[in-house]
Amino acid sequence: MHDIRAIRENPAAFDAAMVRRGVTSPSAEILGIDEARRAHIHAAETAQSEQNKASKDVGAAKAKGDDAEFERLRMLVAAKKAEVAAMQAEAKKFDEQLTEVLMGLPNLPFDETPDGADEDDNVEIHRWGTPGNFDFAPKEHYEIAGVKPGMDFETAAKLSGARFVVMSGAVARIHRALAQFMLNTHIDENGLTETWTPVLVRPEMMFGTGQLPKFGEDSYETTNGWWLVPTAEVTLTNIVNGVTVDEAYLPRRYVAHTQCFRSEAGSAGRDTAGMLRQHQFEKVEMVSITHPDASRDELDRMTGCAQGILEKLGLPYRTVVLCTGDMGFGARRTHDIEVWLPGQDTYREISSVSVCGDFQARRMNARFKGKDGGKPQFVHTLNGSGLAVGRCLIAVLENGQQADGSVRLPEVLHGYLGGKTALAADGNLI
Repeated sequence: MHDIRAIRENPAAFDAAMVRRGVTSPSAEILGIDEARRAHIHAAETAQSEQNKASKDVGAAKAKGDDAEFERLRMLVAAKKAEVAAMQAEAKKFDEQLTEVLMGLPNLPFDETPDGADEDDNVEIHRWGTPGNFDFAPKEHYEIAGVKPGMDFETAAKLSGARFVVMSGAVARIHRALAQFMLNTHIDENGLTETWTPVLVRPEMMFGTGQLPKFGEDSYETTNGWWLVPTAEVTLTNIVNGVTVDEAYLPRRYVAHTQCFRSEAGSAGRDTAGMLRQHQFEKVEMVSITHPDASRDELDRMTGCAQGILEKLGLPYRTVVLCTGDMGFGARRTHDIEVWLPGQDTYREISSVSVCGDFQARRMNARFKGKDGGKPQFVHTLNGSGLAVGRCLIAVLENGQQADGSVRLPEVLHGYLGGKTALAADGNLI
């Protein structure tokens, strides 16, 4: 959410930043609501002061035995009390209206974030590895002979409908090995704290990270009002919801491996084959809570953590900075990491790492106390995939595929697979 004081102080700069996000001049509406809210607050305070004075005068009139003055002041106190209540109610209404408008506006991009309308305007900043040369036409993951026995979409459709998968045998084991490898790397080498969190959350937590109110259709709500998390960003970031921590507490760096649930609203017809875009999937998620002065550097550190996973797996990738038109609602700058998928002959997103500044912290009221005292400040938050496990499985299978339908597996996974080094064409580990 945005700082209303900053909008009051420089509405032109706020509007200019919003135009970059595709929102035209919202400050006039915001400041109009804010002015009405402040006017009603002032009127309530004035009426309250008059009520307090009249209340004191009532006692004095009674002590003097002035019945007429006593009755007049008593009536005045009652009228002022009603006026205070009415003005406070109006102020609350405008306050709720202001919050609703501010909640619906995206974050302000950094000056360095490239302008653009869509993914075609994203800017590549890094590339690692060279896509392999195959002496045969590489297949998509679900078409590889060794994969087919362990990846069942028909049974999943019977159980749950479209965009689900049942994995079994060697494929399920490779999928699990990838998640364990990611967690261990982030814990042992990247200094993240392993965290286990619920996948059902209260709506306030979805508000805190920005999934609500605007993007409710993208997630699943249960009949009792809980929400299934679309990512562990929701739970990990909200650890500091409503909390004021000491500066020494920062930074906090979390990692969690969870199930994630997304309705994929608006994606009908996209990536329907295979397991690239599923309603239920797994991610290893990174979240950092930092001092404001450290958040921009933390974005680069987290990006490096995600890139390092792909490099250890030997998977070619590229990193792009998302333009203003393609960037997520809560981000100020986002690095998308795209892994090479030979079956599709293209790079596809496998991680999105974003710095949100104090945007989420304001929604959550998450602050820190400086070591030198002073007024508490809002923390900064960041989140990123480290990585999407299912998409990483796809990349491992497609990049390691052989002409006979087998798959060579990355060396870093061998220890997680009991020393097995490949997926045979018959679907067994060898």
